[in-house]
Amino acid sequence: MEHLNLHTSDGQVLPADLLLATAPATGAVVICHPHPLYGGNRFSIVVDTVFKGAPAHGYHTLRFDFRSDHDHGRAERLDVIAALDLLATQAPGLPLHLIGYSFGAMVAISVNDPRVTSIVAIAPPLTMGSSSIGIEAPCSPILIMSPEHDQFCTPEQAKDATSEWPDPAIFMIPLADHSLSGRTAILLPAIIDWLSRAQPASRLPPHQ
Repeated sequence: MEHLNLHTSDGQVLPADLLLATAPATGAVVICHPHPLYGGNRFSIVVDTVFKGAPAHGYHTLRFDFRSDHDHGRAERLDVIAALDLLATQAPGLPLHLIGYSFGAMVAISVNDPRVTSIVAIAPPLTMGSSSIGIEAPCSPILIMSPEHDQFCTPEQAKDATSEWPDPAIFMIPLADHSLSGRTAILLPAIIDWLSRAQPASRLPPHQ
């Protein structure tokens, strides 16, 4: 693991960690953590699961801490762009993907960057705060991973919230609530499967 600093366009310096793929590299992933005002950081168990697991499947992974001066997801987009900038230099020519959990998922969805091949949004609270961040239909193919018992946005609400988006893939995480306690093992296989074939029409059936 390499410890790095991100430098945003507005002068923020953010701690980050980089892991290189241990299998032949096929892509690179920036991972965005949950809400920093509620204890979220780059060491979140959901972030950690993807960060440490994806390299064995051929993905360079980068995680980082959002700026300490919380801006409700708006300036945090600059943090994500800085992460993409750094990862692009580490993985030239490889597809870049964004993965976010909860608040991080909302920020990831709101980033409009042509370098982003696809987005994976884990438990995005799509029924809360979309207007303050500025959520619109993403330009990249997107997988919504929605916990069956999410307290903030159920799978049905996620479907309703994305009904006008261009072909979002919806994956229900069974028996899980927003915290995903005890259910993180489901995430990585589903994410890797979808990333490996991410196209605008990609579909992943609900987990049985």
